[in-house]
Parts: sequence; structure tokens; C-alpha cells
Amino acid sequence: MKFTIHADGGARGNPGPAGSGAVVYSERRETVLEVSEYLGETTNNVAEYTAILRALERLAELLGERTKETEILVEMDSQLVIKQMRGEYKIRHPNMKPLAAKVKELVPNFKSVIFTHIPRELNADADSLANAAMDRASARC
Repeated sequence: MKFTIHADGGARGNPGPAGSGAVVYSERRETVLEVSEYLGETTNNVAEYTAILRALERLAELLGERTKETEILVEMDSQLVIKQMRGEYKIRHPNMKPLAAKVKELVPNFKSVIFTHIPRELNADADSLANAAMDRASARC
């Protein structure tokens, strides 16, 4: 089994009201699940990591024992997060370290997880879910 995760996070101000969004697609490009979560006041990079984390957690829950035979392609427009997850950049920010560690804990549960950078315009699906989370929160105020 193969899945593609589009993940994105944003903050209105940095830090500011933040949201995470992710879409998990099957090999046939069918939407398997979506994540749209308001995170409160934090940074855009924390929101980016949270998007990956929530998508991997929810997909693992959905797949159960089949998780071990599943290949994942994570596509994001955040070069920083992609390079950090590949080990090309160090993770220095104290708020990002525990989130990155949680993502790295989940990775061995899958057959493989590959992190790839994509242009922003190809990540509009996840971006809209992150913005929807922030919009829902601002509508409550």
C-alpha cells in the first residue's frame, strides 16, 4: 500500500493564531482522510510539524496492523521542515524538537516514509485545511 500526505501549517503572525492541515491520498489519488486543527498561538513551523504528526497518527489508526506494509510519501512546501526531517538541517527551535521527535517515533511503524518538497501551488489542498482551522477559530472570537 502507498499513500501520499500533503501537509501544511500556518500562523497569522509568527507566533500567532495557527492551524495545521493535511490530506492523505491513496495510490488512486482518492482522499483517505483530512486533518484540519486549530493550534492556538504558536509558530508556522510548529503548525507544519503538527500537520505531519496528525496525518501519520490518524493514518496509522486507520490502517492498524497494515501500517507496517505501508509506504508513505510526505509532500510539503516547507523546505525547512523537509530538510530537517531528512537530517539535512539541525532542529534548533525548542518548540519544534519534541514534535519532530514524535514524527520520527512514528516513521518506523511504516514500511517507508519519504519527505519531499513541493511548490506551494501544489500544496493548496493542505493549505486550505490549515486556513480553515484558523478561520473557524477566528469566527468564534
